[in-house]
Amino acid sequence: MRRRNNGSGMTGWVLGIAALGALGFMLYSPMFERNDPVVTISHQGYWNFQEPIRVNIEDVSGLKSFKATISTDHDDWVVVDDSTKSQEKKRVFDILPPKGHRSVEAQSIVLKIEAVDNSLWGLFMGNTFSREMTLVIDQRRPLLSVIASSYKIQKGGSAIVIFKASDAHMESVKIHTNFGKTFTAQPFYKAGYYASLVAWPVQAASFSGTIVARDKAGNESRSSVPVRLKDHAYKVSNIELSDAFLDGKIAELANIYPQTLGVDDRLEQFRIINEKVRADNEKIIHQITSKVSTAMVSDFRPNPFYPLVNGQKVADFGDHRIYSYKGQENVSQAYHMGLDLASVRMGEIKSSNNGNVVFVKSNGIYGNLPIIDHGLGLYTLYGHCSEVHVHERDRVVSQQEIARTGMSGYAMGDHLHFGILVQGIEVRPEEWMDRKWITDNITNVIDSAKVFIDQQ
Repeated sequence: MRRRNNGSGMTGWVLGIAALGALGFMLYSPMFERNDPVVTISHQGYWNFQEPIRVNIEDVSGLKSFKATISTDHDDWVVVDDSTKSQEKKRVFDILPPKGHRSVEAQSIVLKIEAVDNSLWGLFMGNTFSREMTLVIDQRRPLLSVIASSYKIQKGGSAIVIFKASDAHMESVKIHTNFGKTFTAQPFYKAGYYASLVAWPVQAASFSGTIVARDKAGNESRSSVPVRLKDHAYKVSNIELSDAFLDGKIAELANIYPQTLGVDDRLEQFRIINEKVRADNEKIIHQITSKVSTAMVSDFRPNPFYPLVNGQKVADFGDHRIYSYKGQENVSQAYHMGLDLASVRMGEIKSSNNGNVVFVKSNGIYGNLPIIDHGLGLYTLYGHCSEVHVHERDRVVSQQEIARTGMSGYAMGDHLHFGILVQGIEVRPEEWMDRKWITDNITNVIDSAKVFIDQQ
């Protein structure tokens, strides 16, 4: 009897195990990852045929090649062809018009993007991203012209600018400033016109604003906000901290605020409350009051703000307070960004104008704090209240009681901390409490702009 030869069977087993091992390696090895490159393209739908189209590519295995082609009915241009293999997980490419071309007769082009990664998947060919997109070519800048504006703006104060900005493909209309703030313009009166309040912060050395109208293709038009600048000197107060204050009010607040948890040093508690807690509270205020409606506003003529009957000023807006303690100078400092008013204990606080209540909470050093939106980016806030008689989303009317004065938060006596903000920037309440200032700088500007618009 012949003995069975098991050699071929063993070989089969070995080959099978090897095949399974190879398959497992391909399935789980990073070298054989199966995800297409993730591609983000900066332009969608429109292009001015000048501004670079930025393409961001991410892939865990790196990029083997990238190709971009621009096509019209009559021409095809390969504008990027990069076959340099890279292990970088993120790559950026800028797509520009073909050399020697800064315009095209075609109303649109087709942009084709192809990206292949370094993966060995797909018979060692890699994973491929491929996309064609049609872009409307628009090389006209938006039309932009200033219609009216306040004559001047004071440091710490407000102004208004009204302008025309039109484009068939308008994307945004904003006002950029030299101190980093961007104001959003609101549609005004008739289509194609915009209005915006602007503000010059107390802490900024100067003010300049540039209106920027940008369309979806990337075309921009710019125009300066034509206001004269008027400086204003704000009070500087040098304040000596007392042990009674540190052991009293500061110790009380340190037991409440999470930022002072575990801090026993009295002076450090004060620094944290005066700087860190204040900054956290103001961040909330600035976020709430930076919002501007996208609805068209037809008019804006607020009454002078005077929230506290027979209220007397007890602290100035813009006061720069510098603190010292037992010979240690400048242990902390802060700006007082409201006007403190006091009358009687638990005095009645009224809203001087109609508005929407957008915030009612306890907010750190500001205590119980209602905030009201009066439109066009103008907000009022009322700090240290003992009682609040309105709720978020309430609609208030002029002369409605909204709260009572008190000592909540960082307050040493019963009073109202009254603040006015323009798109998240604290401004001088005194301006908005002055009927003549409002007439000269706001309502007269609006009226003259409407006359001009009606004549067009």
